[in-house]
Amino acid sequence: MQVYDDAVLECFLKKQGQLFPEEDVASSPEEAEAFLEDCMAVVVNSAEEVLEYFDEEGIDMEAAGLEELLEADEVFEVGDGRYLIVEG
Repeated sequence: MQVYDDAVLECFLKKQGQLFPEEDVASSPEEAEAFLEDCMAVVVNSAEEVLEYFDEEGIDMEAAGLEELLEADEVFEVGDGRYLIVEG
């Protein structure tokens, strides 16, 4: 089971609009944690691991470069080198 620390929860709360522009899905760290657990969000430690994640999930990335993947709506830069991947 993935553990979401304060930095990850804060990142999701601040940036959730990039994936869910209609309305916020969480308004507190507790709600954010519950939501991330429900959709089995993943925290990876580097940009390269974002690439590995999409590759392992079988998502075709032939046309997408690493920079393009990092700008995907479901990829959130935590700010400490880690990335949160939320499949909404």
